[in-house]
Amino acid sequence: MSERTTTEEENRRNDFRPARRTVDVSVGESVRIIRELQELSQNQLAALTGIPQSTISAIENDRINLGVERAKMLARGLKVHPAVLVFPGWDVEAESAA
Repeated sequence: MSERTTTEEENRRNDFRPARRTVDVSVGESVRIIRELQELSQNQLAALTGIPQSTISAIENDRINLGVERAKMLARGLKVHPAVLVFPGWDVEAESAA
């Protein structure tokens, strides 16, 4: 690695600013975001989880509650912890200080 490359990388790191939370995400939106980031369609997620596509759509549009069992099934299909889906806006630092 050249000295110039190292300097460029250091400059990029110095320009880093922590992200500010500016948007609250609902449970349904968190499911949709994670599904889309994994490039899965609702039909593909339905096949992975056994949850009907229409139910996944209703969850993503906040028309029905996620529920514990569906959260577990979706979490397995999306390969995330259920808390990621159920508590999308959880502020760990604020809650641990309380």
